Amino acid sequence: MRIDVLGAVRALRDDGTPVDLGGPRHREVLARLVAAGGRMVSTDTLVDDLWAEPPVRAVGALRTFVAALRRAIEPDRPPRTPPRVLVTEGPGYALRLPRAQVDAHRFEDALARARRTPDALADLDAALAAWRGPAYADVTGSLWARRERARLEELRLEGLELRARLLLDSGSGAELVAELGAHVTEHPWREPAWGLLARALHRAGRQADALATLRRARTMLVEQLGLDPGADLQRLEADILQGATTLQPARTVWTAGVRLGPRTTVELARTLALAGGDALVHSRRDRLAAVQAAERTGDIALTARVIGAYDVPALWSRADDPEQSRAVVAAAERTLTALGADGPAELRARLLATVAVESRSADLSGTERERAGRAAREAEALARELGDPALLVFALNGVFLQSFTRPGLAAARDATGAEILGLATRHELPNFAVLGLLIRLQSASAMGDLDAATAHARAAERLAVSTEASLVPVLTGWFRARATAARSAEPGGPTAATAAARYRAAEDALAGTASMPGLHRGLFALALLGLRLLHGRPAPTDPALDWGPYRPWAQPLVLLARDRVEEARAALSAAPEPPFDHMQEALWCLTAHAAARLGEPLIAARAATALRPARAEHAGGGSGMLTLGPVARYLTEAEACADRG
Repeated sequence: MRIDVLGAVRALRDDGTPVDLGGPRHREVLARLVAAGGRMVSTDTLVDDLWAEPPVRAVGALRTFVAALRRAIEPDRPPRTPPRVLVTEGPGYALRLPRAQVDAHRFEDALARARRTPDALADLDAALAAWRGPAYADVTGSLWARRERARLEELRLEGLELRARLLLDSGSGAELVAELGAHVTEHPWREPAWGLLARALHRAGRQADALATLRRARTMLVEQLGLDPGADLQRLEADILQGATTLQPARTVWTAGVRLGPRTTVELARTLALAGGDALVHSRRDRLAAVQAAERTGDIALTARVIGAYDVPALWSRADDPEQSRAVVAAAERTLTALGADGPAELRARLLATVAVESRSADLSGTERERAGRAAREAEALARELGDPALLVFALNGVFLQSFTRPGLAAARDATGAEILGLATRHELPNFAVLGLLIRLQSASAMGDLDAATAHARAAERLAVSTEASLVPVLTGWFRARATAARSAEPGGPTAATAAARYRAAEDALAGTASMPGLHRGLFALALLGLRLLHGRPAPTDPALDWGPYRPWAQPLVLLARDRVEEARAALSAAPEPPFDHMQEALWCLTAHAAARLGEPLIAARAATALRPARAEHAGGGSGMLTLGPVARYLTEAEACADRG
């Protein structure tokens, strides 16, 4: 037996005769289980998916549908023997069919093979030919079906374009002109389609028409989106203008082993961001321009795709450009509102993950932080339901960046990093594998496990070679300076001067990268302060030190080092509570230490309350870049001061 959902839902026996599945609800139950891809779907989920307002006896009705479906698809099953196809599993049901017996799964597998090797073109042809209409065409009004329909339609369009590219790369493809012309007319925003049409026209000896097609694409992109064509279209136009008799196969940008088609300018921006260096600065600018241009078109789905396409791994909890981040978040929230709660789940998940990632915790008010936290949780839930590993790691990136709601959460972040690393490794997402390793490095550093952190650093460095992630050795250089600083306080360890020199070298390396004020401003000064505290020395007083965003918490200790006690007391009273970011434990420890030195029991008590959940962690260690030593030391100081008050 096989089941088809690429069109109206149907089941066919081996001889091709149709199986009577019953009424619309019966077919929808079967279709929903197909969409789950073999995973169990709980009874509660099935009820919610079948009825907007479930009737009183909804569960009983569902069981009736399941029983009827079992009789239809396993008519020869002996009485009282367990079903083998539509099985009961835990609190729900699952469909147990080989993937080759479901047309949607055959299509997805054929597309995956064709992405890997051109030899799979025949399989892709057959899989595309199996489409009889919109997926789940007769399942109307159901949110889950709309989501699956949109997802599969996007894959179908990708399959059509991949098939055309493979044919053109093989030396044929002139016969594709009519097909690609219709494709471009129906989907004018798909930049790869314009390039494929121009290549097909060129292959057919129609150079003038090929150039005209590229110029039409340019006009549309510039006038309606405010964007220039991507690098591949520009290169193709240059090749034709230079009179090339044959064109090289269409180029595909490879970044960190991930193939990125030149679909939109924002995807080019994403590629530049992953490359790092000065390109990162330009990518941010191009990304925001693309988002604004997409909004001007009034095409909500296009805007959602443009915003969500920039799924660049993010590690630091303080934004490099807070104003731009706020602009992107505002655009994502407007687009979410326009899509509505029943909009395509994949688009909503990407928008929600974008809100979570761009809403860096250090820059948020309480209300904004709560909203970003909800966005992270909802994005994660949608991504898990959709079963899309690339989307899930992006959503988990948002979960990580929203996990600084209080001190002492290093273990929770390590669990998130481990899941990101596992998913990224299994599904060949190397940039997110690097992210997972760096999160685990930070978490191990926070928990004082320098051996584990060193292992994660080495693994990240090895992977960075193939991903061309230029910032990784800079970050691991900072970690090694942090480890040297910690060991300088141990008997027989390196000297404090050696640790300071390591920090200086790490700072020089970071200063040589693209401008990243959200990461490096104040970092070196805070690292030196931590090193001095480890050795029982006063804060550094060099006026040339840039304390960046950490000045309010360092200033009381700097003033104490200058014997300006009353000014230090005033500075301590004026210091706000630390922001919810990578440095919150360190800044609370500075507050605790200054309060103990100045005999301020109320402030010491407040710091102690904040630090108790982080008692087992190392102050500043959660950054993976510096350390002030164990939190317990500062907590003990604060509690003693509070008790004296």
